[in-house]
Amino acid sequence: MLLNFFFSYFFHTFVFDNTATLIINNKLLKFQQPKMNRNHNQIWNDCLTVIKDNVQPISFRTWFEPIKPLRIEGNVLTIQVPSPFFYEYLEEQYIDILRKTLRKVIGTHAKLEYNVVMSDQNEQTRNPLTVNYPTNNNSKLNNRPLSAPIKTDTKSIKNPFVIPGIQKLHIDPQLKRDNTFNNFVEGECNRLARSAGYAVAQNPGGTAFNPLMIYGESGLGKTHLAQAIGIEVKESLPDKIVLYVNANKFITQYSEAAVNNTRNDFLHFYQMIDVLIIDDVHEFAGKIKTQETFFHIFNHLHQLGKQLILTSDKAPIEIKGIEQRLLSRFKWGLTTDLQNPDYETRLAILRNKTYKDGLNMPDDVLEYIAKKIDTNVRELEGALISLLAQSTLNKKEITVDLAIELINKIVKNSKHEITIDYIQKVICEFFDMPVDSLQSKTRKRDIVQARQLAMYFSKTMTKSSLAAIGAQIGRKDHATVLHACKTVSNLIDTDRQYRNDVEEIERRLKV
Repeated sequence: MLLNFFFSYFFHTFVFDNTATLIINNKLLKFQQPKMNRNHNQIWNDCLTVIKDNVQPISFRTWFEPIKPLRIEGNVLTIQVPSPFFYEYLEEQYIDILRKTLRKVIGTHAKLEYNVVMSDQNEQTRNPLTVNYPTNNNSKLNNRPLSAPIKTDTKSIKNPFVIPGIQKLHIDPQLKRDNTFNNFVEGECNRLARSAGYAVAQNPGGTAFNPLMIYGESGLGKTHLAQAIGIEVKESLPDKIVLYVNANKFITQYSEAAVNNTRNDFLHFYQMIDVLIIDDVHEFAGKIKTQETFFHIFNHLHQLGKQLILTSDKAPIEIKGIEQRLLSRFKWGLTTDLQNPDYETRLAILRNKTYKDGLNMPDDVLEYIAKKIDTNVRELEGALISLLAQSTLNKKEITVDLAIELINKIVKNSKHEITIDYIQKVICEFFDMPVDSLQSKTRKRDIVQARQLAMYFSKTMTKSSLAAIGAQIGRKDHATVLHACKTVSNLIDTDRQYRNDVEEIERRLKV
Protein backbone atom coordinates (compact mmCIF):
# COMPACT_ATOMS: atom_id res chain seq x y z
CA MET A 1 0.00 0.00 0.00
CA LEU A 2 2.85 2.31 0.87
CA LEU A 3 4.48 1.40 -2.45
CA ASN A 4 1.26 2.27 -4.29
CA PHE A 5 1.14 5.65 -2.52
CA PHE A 6 4.67 6.59 -3.59
CA PHE A 7 4.02 5.37 -7.13
CA SER A 8 0.82 7.37 -7.33
CA TYR A 9 2.49 10.53 -5.95
CA PHE A 10 5.46 10.22 -8.33
CA PHE A 11 3.22 9.58 -11.33
CA HIS A 12 0.95 12.58 -10.75
CA THR A 13 3.85 14.89 -10.05
CA PHE A 14 5.61 13.82 -13.21
CA VAL A 15 2.53 14.24 -15.37
CA PHE A 16 1.77 17.67 -13.86
CA ASP A 17 5.31 18.90 -14.37
CA ASN A 18 5.41 17.76 -17.98
CA THR A 19 1.95 19.16 -18.66
CA ALA A 20 3.07 22.50 -17.28
CA THR A 21 6.14 22.43 -19.47
CA LEU A 22 4.07 21.71 -22.54
CA ILE A 23 1.70 24.55 -21.76
CA ILE A 24 4.57 26.96 -21.35
CA ASN A 25 6.18 25.81 -24.57
CA ASN A 26 2.89 26.12 -26.39
CA LYS A 27 2.55 29.67 -25.16
CA LEU A 28 6.03 30.51 -26.27
CA LEU A 29 5.46 28.95 -29.67
CA LYS A 30 2.12 30.68 -29.99
CA PHE A 31 3.62 34.05 -29.08
CA GLN A 32 6.92 33.86 -30.95
CA GLN A 33 6.42 31.81 -34.07
CA PRO A 34 3.82 34.08 -35.72
CA LYS A 35 6.28 36.96 -35.44
CA MET A 36 8.26 35.33 -38.19
CA ASN A 37 5.22 34.79 -40.42
CA ARG A 38 2.96 37.76 -39.74
CA ASN A 39 2.92 40.54 -42.32
CA HIS A 40 3.16 44.25 -41.54
CA ASN A 41 -0.62 44.71 -41.38
CA GLN A 42 -1.06 41.99 -38.77
CA ILE A 43 1.83 43.32 -36.69
CA TRP A 44 0.50 46.87 -36.78
CA ASN A 45 -3.00 45.67 -35.85
CA ASP A 46 -1.49 43.92 -32.82
CA CYS A 47 0.26 47.19 -31.93
CA LEU A 48 -2.98 49.16 -32.27
CA THR A 49 -4.74 46.73 -29.93
CA VAL A 50 -2.19 47.52 -27.22
CA ILE A 51 -2.08 51.26 -27.91
CA LYS A 52 -5.87 51.59 -27.92
CA ASP A 53 -5.98 50.42 -24.30
CA ASN A 54 -3.43 53.03 -23.23
CA VAL A 55 -4.53 56.30 -24.87
CA GLN A 56 -7.70 58.35 -24.94
CA PRO A 57 -10.20 57.38 -27.69
CA ILE A 58 -10.03 60.80 -29.35
CA SER A 59 -6.21 60.69 -29.35
CA PHE A 60 -6.28 57.20 -30.82
CA ARG A 61 -8.59 58.27 -33.65
CA THR A 62 -6.58 61.42 -34.35
CA TRP A 63 -3.00 60.16 -34.14
CA PHE A 64 -3.03 56.39 -34.73
CA GLU A 65 -5.90 55.49 -37.06
CA PRO A 66 -4.44 57.58 -39.97
CA ILE A 67 -1.15 55.64 -39.80
CA LYS A 68 -0.60 53.02 -42.52
CA PRO A 69 1.87 50.13 -42.13
CA LEU A 70 4.06 49.72 -45.23
CA ARG A 71 6.43 46.82 -44.59
CA ILE A 72 8.30 44.74 -42.04
CA GLU A 73 11.92 43.84 -42.70
CA GLY A 74 13.48 41.83 -39.92
CA ASN A 75 12.86 43.81 -36.75
CA VAL A 76 12.21 47.10 -38.59
CA LEU A 77 8.59 48.18 -39.07
CA THR A 78 7.98 51.02 -41.53
CA ILE A 79 4.83 53.12 -41.14
CA GLN A 80 3.44 55.97 -43.23
CA VAL A 81 2.24 59.17 -41.53
CA PRO A 82 0.29 61.97 -43.26
CA SER A 83 2.66 64.88 -42.63
CA PRO A 84 5.92 66.08 -41.02
CA PHE A 85 3.86 67.71 -38.26
CA PHE A 86 2.20 64.34 -37.61
CA TYR A 87 5.62 62.68 -37.33
CA GLU A 88 6.93 65.36 -34.96
CA TYR A 89 3.88 65.10 -32.71
CA LEU A 90 4.19 61.31 -32.48
CA GLU A 91 7.87 61.59 -31.59
CA GLU A 92 7.15 64.18 -28.92
CA GLN A 93 4.01 62.77 -27.31
CA TYR A 94 3.82 59.03 -28.00
CA ILE A 95 7.37 57.77 -28.58
CA ASP A 96 7.46 55.89 -25.24
CA ILE A 97 4.27 53.92 -25.84
CA LEU A 98 5.33 53.20 -29.43
CA ARG A 99 8.69 51.89 -28.25
CA LYS A 100 7.20 49.66 -25.53
CA THR A 101 4.47 48.33 -27.83
CA LEU A 102 6.88 47.45 -30.64
CA ARG A 103 9.18 45.64 -28.24
CA LYS A 104 6.24 43.66 -26.92
CA VAL A 105 4.87 42.72 -30.34
CA ILE A 106 8.08 42.36 -32.39
CA GLY A 107 10.81 41.83 -29.81
CA THR A 108 13.44 43.67 -27.79
CA HIS A 109 15.38 44.76 -30.90
CA ALA A 110 12.37 46.29 -32.65
CA LYS A 111 12.91 49.50 -34.62
CA LEU A 112 10.51 51.95 -36.22
CA GLU A 113 10.93 53.86 -39.48
CA TYR A 114 8.69 56.66 -40.74
CA ASN A 115 7.60 57.35 -44.30
CA VAL A 116 6.20 60.89 -44.34
CA VAL A 117 3.75 62.05 -47.02
CA MET A 118 4.93 65.45 -48.23
CA SER A 119 2.26 66.01 -50.91
CA ASP A 120 -0.47 64.19 -52.80
CA GLN A 121 0.79 61.66 -55.33
CA ASN A 122 -1.45 63.02 -58.07
CA GLU A 123 -0.62 66.70 -57.57
CA GLN A 124 0.93 68.58 -60.45
CA THR A 125 3.77 70.49 -58.87
CA ARG A 126 4.77 74.00 -59.81
CA ASN A 127 8.10 75.48 -58.70
CA PRO A 128 8.69 72.51 -56.38
CA LEU A 129 10.81 72.99 -53.31
CA THR A 130 12.30 70.08 -51.38
CA VAL A 131 12.99 70.50 -47.67
CA ASN A 132 15.06 68.16 -45.52
CA TYR A 133 13.47 67.16 -42.22
CA PRO A 134 15.51 66.19 -39.16
CA THR A 135 15.09 62.65 -37.85
CA ASN A 136 16.38 60.66 -34.92
CA ASN A 137 18.58 57.62 -35.34
CA ASN A 138 15.68 55.23 -35.88
CA SER A 139 13.57 57.38 -38.22
CA LYS A 140 13.74 58.05 -41.95
CA LEU A 141 11.76 60.59 -43.95
CA ASN A 142 11.16 60.77 -47.67
CA ASN A 143 11.27 64.23 -49.25
CA ARG A 144 8.75 65.26 -51.88
CA PRO A 145 7.95 68.66 -53.37
CA LEU A 146 5.09 70.88 -52.25
CA SER A 147 2.70 72.13 -54.87
CA ALA A 148 2.06 75.88 -54.95
CA PRO A 149 -0.81 76.50 -57.40
CA ILE A 150 -1.43 80.11 -58.31
CA LYS A 151 -5.00 80.27 -59.63
CA THR A 152 -8.14 78.40 -58.72
CA ASP A 153 -11.91 78.59 -58.74
CA THR A 154 -12.85 80.55 -55.60
CA LYS A 155 -16.31 78.94 -55.46
CA SER A 156 -14.82 75.65 -54.27
CA ILE A 157 -12.42 77.10 -51.71
CA LYS A 158 -12.89 75.92 -48.12
CA ASN A 159 -12.78 78.64 -45.48
CA PRO A 160 -10.73 77.44 -42.45
CA PHE A 161 -12.53 80.03 -40.28
CA VAL A 162 -15.94 78.46 -40.94
CA ILE A 163 -17.29 75.43 -39.06
CA PRO A 164 -17.43 72.43 -41.45
CA GLY A 165 -20.89 71.91 -42.91
CA ILE A 166 -21.95 75.55 -42.54
CA GLN A 167 -21.89 77.61 -45.73
CA LYS A 168 -20.73 81.19 -45.32
CA LEU A 169 -19.73 83.38 -48.25
CA HIS A 170 -18.67 86.34 -46.12
CA ILE A 171 -15.22 86.09 -44.54
CA ASP A 172 -15.14 87.43 -40.98
CA PRO A 173 -12.03 89.67 -40.72
CA GLN A 174 -11.50 88.49 -37.11
CA LEU A 175 -11.00 92.08 -35.88
CA LYS A 176 -11.78 93.48 -32.44
CA ARG A 177 -14.01 96.53 -32.88
CA ASP A 178 -12.35 98.59 -30.12
CA ASN A 179 -8.92 98.41 -31.78
CA THR A 180 -9.36 101.54 -33.89
CA PHE A 181 -7.04 104.43 -34.72
CA ASN A 182 -9.17 106.69 -32.49
CA ASN A 183 -8.37 104.50 -29.49
CA PHE A 184 -4.67 104.24 -30.32
CA VAL A 185 -2.87 106.99 -28.38
CA GLU A 186 -0.07 108.55 -30.42
CA GLY A 187 3.29 109.53 -28.90
CA GLU A 188 6.96 109.75 -29.75
CA CYS A 189 7.22 106.01 -29.07
CA ASN A 190 4.85 105.03 -31.88
CA ARG A 191 4.36 108.03 -34.19
CA LEU A 192 6.15 106.56 -37.22
CA ALA A 193 4.37 103.22 -36.95
CA ARG A 194 0.95 104.86 -36.54
CA SER A 195 1.50 107.23 -39.47
CA ALA A 196 2.65 104.39 -41.72
CA GLY A 197 -0.28 102.25 -40.63
CA TYR A 198 -2.78 104.99 -41.42
CA ALA A 199 -1.22 105.54 -44.86
CA VAL A 200 -1.53 101.81 -45.59
CA ALA A 201 -5.16 101.83 -44.44
CA GLN A 202 -5.99 104.63 -46.90
CA ASN A 203 -4.35 102.87 -49.85
CA PRO A 204 -3.77 99.16 -49.12
CA GLY A 205 -1.23 97.64 -51.48
CA GLY A 206 -0.64 101.00 -53.15
CA THR A 207 2.16 102.37 -50.98
CA ALA A 208 5.81 101.48 -50.59
CA PHE A 209 4.95 100.05 -47.16
CA ASN A 210 4.23 96.53 -48.37
CA PRO A 211 4.73 94.56 -46.30
CA LEU A 212 4.38 96.74 -43.22
CA MET A 213 6.38 95.06 -40.46
CA ILE A 214 5.64 96.27 -36.91
CA TYR A 215 7.81 94.94 -34.09
CA GLY A 216 8.25 95.60 -30.40
CA GLU A 217 8.01 93.99 -26.98
CA SER A 218 4.79 92.52 -25.64
CA GLY A 219 2.09 94.95 -24.56
CA LEU A 220 3.12 97.95 -26.65
CA GLY A 221 0.15 97.90 -29.04
CA LYS A 222 1.29 95.91 -32.08
CA THR A 223 -1.95 93.95 -32.33
CA HIS A 224 -4.04 97.09 -31.73
CA LEU A 225 -2.30 99.01 -34.51
CA ALA A 226 -2.41 96.11 -36.97
CA GLN A 227 -6.12 95.59 -36.38
CA ALA A 228 -6.77 99.34 -36.59
CA ILE A 229 -5.47 99.22 -40.16
CA GLY A 230 -7.86 96.37 -40.97
CA ILE A 231 -10.83 98.18 -39.41
CA GLU A 232 -10.06 101.38 -41.33
CA VAL A 233 -9.82 99.45 -44.62
CA LYS A 234 -13.18 97.74 -44.04
CA GLU A 235 -14.84 101.08 -43.28
CA SER A 236 -13.44 102.94 -46.29
CA LEU A 237 -13.24 100.00 -48.73
CA PRO A 238 -15.93 97.50 -47.66
CA ASP A 239 -15.42 95.32 -50.75
CA LYS A 240 -11.86 94.48 -49.71
CA ILE A 241 -11.35 91.08 -48.10
CA VAL A 242 -9.50 91.71 -44.83
CA LEU A 243 -8.29 88.98 -42.50
CA TYR A 244 -6.43 89.08 -39.19
CA VAL A 245 -4.91 85.83 -37.94
CA ASN A 246 -2.40 85.04 -35.21
CA ALA A 247 0.62 83.00 -36.34
CA ASN A 248 -0.30 80.18 -33.95
CA LYS A 249 -3.75 79.95 -35.53
CA PHE A 250 -2.17 79.91 -38.99
CA ILE A 251 0.19 77.08 -37.93
CA THR A 252 -2.71 75.06 -36.51
CA GLN A 253 -4.77 75.51 -39.66
CA TYR A 254 -1.88 74.43 -41.85
CA SER A 255 -1.26 71.36 -39.67
CA GLU A 256 -4.92 70.35 -39.95
CA ALA A 257 -4.82 70.89 -43.70
CA ALA A 258 -1.71 68.70 -43.96
CA VAL A 259 -3.32 65.91 -41.91
CA ASN A 260 -6.53 66.09 -43.96
CA ASN A 261 -4.73 66.45 -47.32
CA THR A 262 -6.45 69.80 -47.99
CA ARG A 263 -3.35 71.97 -48.33
CA ASN A 264 -4.41 73.29 -51.72
CA ASP A 265 -7.67 74.57 -50.22
CA PHE A 266 -5.63 76.21 -47.47
CA LEU A 267 -3.33 77.91 -50.01
CA HIS A 268 -6.20 79.02 -52.22
CA PHE A 269 -8.14 80.54 -49.33
CA TYR A 270 -5.25 82.76 -48.22
CA GLN A 271 -4.34 83.67 -51.80
CA MET A 272 -7.66 85.47 -52.26
CA ILE A 273 -7.23 87.84 -49.28
CA ASP A 274 -6.78 91.56 -50.11
CA VAL A 275 -5.33 92.66 -46.75
CA LEU A 276 -3.68 89.90 -44.75
CA ILE A 277 -2.60 90.65 -41.16
CA ILE A 278 -0.36 88.02 -39.53
CA ASP A 279 0.31 88.63 -35.84
CA ASP A 280 3.45 87.29 -34.07
CA VAL A 281 5.24 85.95 -37.17
CA HIS A 282 8.22 85.04 -34.94
CA GLU A 283 6.12 81.98 -33.97
CA PHE A 284 6.93 80.55 -37.42
CA ALA A 285 10.45 79.80 -36.13
CA GLY A 286 11.37 76.17 -36.75
CA LYS A 287 8.12 75.46 -38.65
CA ILE A 288 9.76 74.75 -42.00
CA LYS A 289 6.71 73.54 -43.93
CA THR A 290 4.56 76.36 -42.53
CA GLN A 291 7.22 78.85 -43.62
CA GLU A 292 7.34 77.32 -47.08
CA THR A 293 3.57 77.60 -47.44
CA PHE A 294 3.52 81.18 -46.17
CA PHE A 295 6.34 81.97 -48.60
CA HIS A 296 4.05 80.98 -51.51
CA ILE A 297 1.14 82.95 -50.05
CA PHE A 298 3.34 86.01 -49.50
CA ASN A 299 4.72 85.94 -53.05
CA HIS A 300 1.28 85.50 -54.60
CA LEU A 301 -0.32 88.36 -52.65
CA HIS A 302 2.62 90.72 -53.10
CA GLN A 303 2.81 90.15 -56.85
CA LEU A 304 -0.90 90.97 -57.16
CA GLY A 305 -0.53 94.19 -55.17
CA LYS A 306 -2.31 92.90 -52.07
CA GLN A 307 -1.34 94.33 -48.68
CA LEU A 308 0.53 92.35 -46.03
CA ILE A 309 0.86 93.52 -42.42
CA LEU A 310 3.11 91.59 -40.05
CA THR A 311 3.90 91.93 -36.36
CA SER A 312 6.72 90.43 -34.32
CA ASP A 313 8.35 90.81 -30.93
CA LYS A 314 11.73 91.27 -32.65
CA ALA A 315 13.21 92.98 -35.67
CA PRO A 316 13.54 90.65 -38.69
CA ILE A 317 17.32 90.50 -38.34
CA GLU A 318 16.95 89.18 -34.76
CA ILE A 319 14.40 86.44 -35.50
CA LYS A 320 16.01 83.01 -35.42
CA GLY A 321 14.65 79.86 -37.05
CA ILE A 322 13.13 81.67 -40.06
CA GLU A 323 14.41 80.95 -43.58
CA GLN A 324 16.53 83.75 -45.00
CA ARG A 325 14.44 84.08 -48.17
CA LEU A 326 11.36 84.75 -46.00
CA LEU A 327 13.18 87.21 -43.72
CA SER A 328 14.36 89.15 -46.76
CA ARG A 329 10.75 89.53 -47.89
CA PHE A 330 9.76 90.81 -44.46
CA LYS A 331 12.17 93.71 -45.14
CA TRP A 332 10.87 94.56 -48.62
CA GLY A 333 8.55 97.29 -47.37
CA LEU A 334 8.75 99.32 -44.15
CA THR A 335 9.97 97.89 -40.85
CA THR A 336 9.06 100.06 -37.87
CA ASP A 337 9.16 99.52 -34.14
CA LEU A 338 7.02 100.38 -31.12
CA GLN A 339 9.00 101.52 -28.10
CA ASN A 340 8.12 101.75 -24.42
CA PRO A 341 5.80 104.75 -23.95
CA ASP A 342 7.25 107.86 -22.31
CA TYR A 343 5.58 109.52 -19.32
CA GLU A 344 3.37 111.86 -21.37
CA THR A 345 2.15 109.00 -23.55
CA ARG A 346 1.48 106.77 -20.54
CA LEU A 347 -0.57 109.51 -18.90
CA ALA A 348 -2.50 110.09 -22.15
CA ILE A 349 -3.24 106.36 -22.39
CA LEU A 350 -4.65 106.30 -18.86
CA ARG A 351 -6.79 109.37 -19.47
CA ASN A 352 -8.09 107.93 -22.73
CA LYS A 353 -8.95 104.66 -20.98
CA THR A 354 -10.89 106.36 -18.16
CA TYR A 355 -12.71 108.67 -20.61
CA LYS A 356 -13.68 105.79 -22.92
CA ASP A 357 -14.98 103.69 -20.01
CA GLY A 358 -16.80 106.62 -18.39
CA LEU A 359 -14.70 106.51 -15.23
CA ASN A 360 -13.95 109.37 -12.85
CA MET A 361 -10.33 109.17 -11.68
CA PRO A 362 -8.37 111.93 -9.88
CA ASP A 363 -5.48 113.37 -11.94
CA ASP A 364 -2.96 112.86 -9.13
CA VAL A 365 -3.79 109.12 -9.09
CA LEU A 366 -3.35 108.82 -12.86
CA GLU A 367 -0.07 110.72 -12.67
CA TYR A 368 1.21 108.41 -9.93
CA ILE A 369 0.34 105.28 -11.96
CA ALA A 370 1.97 106.75 -15.08
CA LYS A 371 5.18 107.43 -13.14
CA LYS A 372 5.40 104.04 -11.46
CA ILE A 373 4.36 101.73 -14.33
CA ASP A 374 6.86 102.44 -17.10
CA THR A 375 6.93 99.14 -18.97
CA ASN A 376 4.01 98.71 -21.37
CA VAL A 377 0.41 99.62 -22.09
CA ARG A 378 -0.98 96.28 -20.90
CA GLU A 379 0.45 96.71 -17.38
CA LEU A 380 -0.77 100.31 -17.25
CA GLU A 381 -4.34 99.27 -17.99
CA GLY A 382 -4.03 96.30 -15.64
CA ALA A 383 -2.99 98.57 -12.77
CA LEU A 384 -5.93 100.86 -13.48
CA ILE A 385 -8.41 97.95 -13.49
CA SER A 386 -6.93 96.54 -10.27
CA LEU A 387 -7.27 99.92 -8.57
CA LEU A 388 -10.93 100.18 -9.60
CA ALA A 389 -11.59 96.64 -8.34
CA GLN A 390 -9.97 97.36 -4.97
CA SER A 391 -12.02 100.53 -4.61
CA THR A 392 -15.29 98.84 -5.53
CA LEU A 393 -14.92 95.61 -3.53
CA ASN A 394 -13.51 97.24 -0.39
CA LYS A 395 -15.69 100.35 -0.69
CA LYS A 396 -12.69 102.64 -0.51
CA GLU A 397 -12.25 106.02 -2.13
CA ILE A 398 -9.73 106.13 -4.95
CA THR A 399 -6.80 108.12 -3.58
CA VAL A 400 -3.06 108.33 -4.10
CA ASP A 401 -2.56 106.34 -0.87
CA LEU A 402 -4.69 103.48 -2.22
CA ALA A 403 -2.77 103.66 -5.51
CA ILE A 404 0.57 103.53 -3.65
CA GLU A 405 -0.56 100.45 -1.69
CA LEU A 406 -1.68 98.65 -4.83
CA ILE A 407 1.16 99.67 -7.15
CA ASN A 408 3.80 98.59 -4.61
CA LYS A 409 2.30 95.09 -4.65
CA ILE A 410 2.14 95.02 -8.44
CA VAL A 411 5.73 96.19 -8.90
CA LYS A 412 6.99 93.85 -6.18
CA ASN A 413 5.21 90.82 -7.62
CA SER A 414 6.01 91.52 -11.27
CA LYS A 415 8.44 89.05 -12.78
CA HIS A 416 10.61 89.10 -15.85
CA GLU A 417 8.92 87.50 -18.85
CA ILE A 418 10.52 84.12 -19.38
CA THR A 419 11.53 83.67 -23.01
CA ILE A 420 14.04 81.42 -24.75
CA ASP A 421 16.45 84.35 -25.09
CA TYR A 422 16.09 85.20 -21.39
CA ILE A 423 16.70 81.56 -20.40
CA GLN A 424 19.90 81.45 -22.48
CA LYS A 425 21.07 84.72 -20.90
CA VAL A 426 20.51 83.50 -17.32
CA ILE A 427 22.17 80.12 -17.94
CA CYS A 428 25.22 81.71 -19.59
CA GLU A 429 25.55 84.13 -16.67
CA PHE A 430 25.40 81.16 -14.28
CA PHE A 431 28.18 79.33 -16.12
CA ASP A 432 30.09 82.56 -16.89
CA MET A 433 30.17 82.10 -20.66
CA PRO A 434 29.07 84.27 -23.61
CA VAL A 435 25.55 83.71 -24.94
CA ASP A 436 26.92 83.22 -28.46
CA SER A 437 28.70 80.05 -27.31
CA LEU A 438 25.35 78.22 -27.21
CA GLN A 439 24.98 78.82 -30.95
CA SER A 440 28.41 77.36 -31.77
CA LYS A 441 28.99 73.83 -33.05
CA THR A 442 31.58 73.01 -30.40
CA ARG A 443 31.21 69.77 -28.42
CA LYS A 444 32.98 71.03 -25.30
CA ARG A 445 31.35 69.50 -22.27
CA ASP A 446 30.50 72.73 -20.42
CA ILE A 447 28.88 74.32 -23.49
CA VAL A 448 26.93 71.16 -24.36
CA GLN A 449 25.69 71.01 -20.77
CA ALA A 450 24.61 74.66 -20.82
CA ARG A 451 22.87 74.17 -24.17
CA GLN A 452 20.99 71.12 -22.85
CA LEU A 453 19.85 73.06 -19.78
CA ALA A 454 18.67 75.92 -21.98
CA MET A 455 16.60 73.46 -24.02
CA TYR A 456 15.23 71.82 -20.88
CA PHE A 457 14.07 75.07 -19.28
CA SER A 458 12.72 76.37 -22.60
CA LYS A 459 10.52 73.27 -22.87
CA THR A 460 9.31 73.40 -19.24
CA MET A 461 8.93 77.18 -18.82
CA THR A 462 7.73 78.40 -22.24
CA LYS A 463 5.03 77.37 -24.69
CA SER A 464 7.45 77.13 -27.61
CA SER A 465 7.48 73.97 -29.72
CA LEU A 466 10.47 71.65 -29.80
CA ALA A 467 11.28 72.80 -33.32
CA ALA A 468 11.21 76.47 -32.28
CA ILE A 469 13.43 75.75 -29.25
CA GLY A 470 15.96 73.89 -31.36
CA ALA A 471 15.97 76.63 -34.00
CA GLN A 472 16.83 79.30 -31.40
CA ILE A 473 19.33 77.24 -29.41
CA GLY A 474 22.16 76.08 -31.64
CA ARG A 475 19.95 75.50 -34.70
CA LYS A 476 19.22 71.92 -33.60
CA ASP A 477 16.33 69.68 -34.62
CA HIS A 478 13.47 68.68 -32.34
CA ALA A 479 14.96 65.22 -31.71
CA THR A 480 18.06 66.86 -30.21
CA VAL A 481 15.85 68.92 -27.91
CA LEU A 482 14.03 65.78 -26.78
CA HIS A 483 17.34 64.05 -26.08
CA ALA A 484 18.59 67.08 -24.12
CA CYS A 485 15.47 67.17 -21.94
CA LYS A 486 15.75 63.46 -21.15
CA THR A 487 19.47 63.82 -20.34
CA VAL A 488 18.81 66.68 -17.92
CA SER A 489 15.96 64.78 -16.24
CA ASN A 490 18.17 61.71 -15.77
CA LEU A 491 21.03 63.77 -14.29
CA ILE A 492 18.64 65.53 -11.90
CA ASP A 493 17.64 62.12 -10.54
CA THR A 494 21.18 60.74 -10.22
CA ASP A 495 23.57 63.68 -9.59
CA ARG A 496 23.05 65.76 -6.42
CA GLN A 497 25.37 68.62 -7.44
CA TYR A 498 23.76 68.81 -10.87
CA ARG A 499 20.34 68.92 -9.21
CA ASN A 500 21.48 71.80 -6.99
CA ASP A 501 22.69 73.74 -10.06
CA VAL A 502 19.36 73.19 -11.81
CA GLU A 503 17.44 74.42 -8.76
CA GLU A 504 19.61 77.54 -8.54
CA ILE A 505 19.11 78.34 -12.24
CA GLU A 506 15.35 77.84 -11.84
CA ARG A 507 15.35 80.24 -8.86
CA ARG A 508 17.18 82.88 -10.91
CA LEU A 509 14.76 82.48 -13.80
CA LYS A 510 11.75 83.02 -11.52
CA VAL A 511 13.14 86.11 -9.79
